[in-house]
Amino acid sequence: MAEHPSASAPLSPPLGPDEQARYARQLMLREVGVQGQKRLRAARVVLVGMGGLGCPAAQYLAGAGVGHLRLVDPDTVAVSNLHRQPLYTSADIGTPKVAAAAGALTALNPHVSVEAVAERLTSDTAERLLAGADVVLDGCDDFFTRFAVNAATRRLAVPLVSGALGRWTGQLSVFNATSASPCYRCLVPVVPPEAELCETVGVIGALAGVIGTWMALEALKLITRAGEPLDGRLMVFDGLSGATRTLDLPRDPGCATCGGA
Repeated sequence: MAEHPSASAPLSPPLGPDEQARYARQLMLREVGVQGQKRLRAARVVLVGMGGLGCPAAQYLAGAGVGHLRLVDPDTVAVSNLHRQPLYTSADIGTPKVAAAAGALTALNPHVSVEAVAERLTSDTAERLLAGADVVLDGCDDFFTRFAVNAATRRLAVPLVSGALGRWTGQLSVFNATSASPCYRCLVPVVPPEAELCETVGVIGALAGVIGTWMALEALKLITRAGEPLDGRLMVFDGLSGATRTLDLPRDPGCATCGGA
């Protein structure tokens, strides 16, 4: 797939004194250093869904110094969100999620540019809303939106970090990292007949923090070119037992999005 803008964009100017102090602990890492931090500063990340997964993911991406975050979500904050969406407070109830999140993230790190888009992503709007992204994070709770995000990131040649929750279990993978990578529909070819959503089966709030933070970690690895992203692998976490399994996820040659179907 094509090289992403952050991979080829100029990495100057040098880090300022506040940036050096703010990111000191990750600048010490051999896999990050000054060049990695500059890649983070030059990166553009889109988060689709500012719920239980998007909130912790956005906090850690902003804290790490990702230069531009675009938040896409049409919903407003509800009291039932607060147990698992730590960017919001009771005072935010009724406020568009992206507006409340943008304020909190800017307060966390004024070096980060935050773009709030209170709009539902569909197959018709996906490419416009994801344009310019180096990495996309999908934490939404709607399979049709997930399919639209997956198809658009495939066409745009942008890596997709996808997470999901239910009850005490979460899962995570990286799709579309290369032209040979599996896509989301290799894992979920059609909408399940009885799709289990948090609003119908429930979820323990802290699980959202675990998976959302892990999504941010995968995005940071992709941007800084550190380690091995979960490309072609599915990580499944059982919160009740504390067990984690990582399963191979091969590309489906009959996939409706990336195969020959």
